[in-house]
Amino acid sequence: MRFAKYHGIGNDFLVVDLRSASAADAAAIQTPARVVAICDRRFGVGGDGILAILPSTTADARMRVLNSDGSEAEMCGNGIRCVAKELHDRLGLAKPEIAIETGAGRLLCTIDATNGIADSVTVRMGAPRLLRAEIPMTGPGGERCLEQVLDVTTRPVTGVSMGNPHAITFVDSHDAARAMAETVGPRVELHPWFPARTNAEFAFVKSRDEIDLVVWERGCGITMACGTGACATAVAAVLTGRTDHAVRVNLPGGTLAIEVLPDLSNVLMTGPATHVFDGELAL
Repeated sequence: MRFAKYHGIGNDFLVVDLRSASAADAAAIQTPARVVAICDRRFGVGGDGILAILPSTTADARMRVLNSDGSEAEMCGNGIRCVAKELHDRLGLAKPEIAIETGAGRLLCTIDATNGIADSVTVRMGAPRLLRAEIPMTGPGGERCLEQVLDVTTRPVTGVSMGNPHAITFVDSHDAARAMAETVGPRVELHPWFPARTNAEFAFVKSRDEIDLVVWERGCGITMACGTGACATAVAAVLTGRTDHAVRVNLPGGTLAIEVLPDLSNVLMTGPATHVFDGELAL
């Protein structure tokens, strides 16, 4: 099975086009045990996950996100940019806008290209989901979780879903963000407030238009970047009055430009995707 290795500011994936694969081959590469083995950085190819490109009846293609622990995520912001670039540059969809079906819905990706090669991708990530039932979180389903103290952090968290759950904690320094992600992140991921587990964001607001962010990603641990996490953090920063609607979010692997529309109808994420190499997997 052929694959392409990609990263989105350090968040790395194997992108596998399964649209014409046999049902048996497609199923074989998507089993949890196979995903774990392939993503192992010592005994496999290595990656934060596998992005399966599948047929879609509602979009140009469907993306399935398989985390390195074998679990499935509804959405991946860095991953969708990689899939959009692969479709645009190498799989015959060289057009300015590509629609991709995800677990978070049908999302539009606008391609900024030079000589047929995508330089960056802007994804219309959709409206943030803010109610507890939508995230999902325990408690009254029709209420928001804004700045509520979580026992394992002893700091306020804000709950946001960008098609997948996020718990955002604002901290006082860049170093504190990293330290808390490492020590508290695993406990936030598994906290009873989040029945489907959660991604845990630790954010330091540097100014009205810039945030430093470290993410403990559900099913992966600390990653170099998390696109949905950057979007969710920008939404939380806007809702709590910490930033303006357009911000730069600095992650360990690089920076994403995030714009939260004033009516919260959409969140725009712009960033690069990089093709690293191609390979083949023996199934």
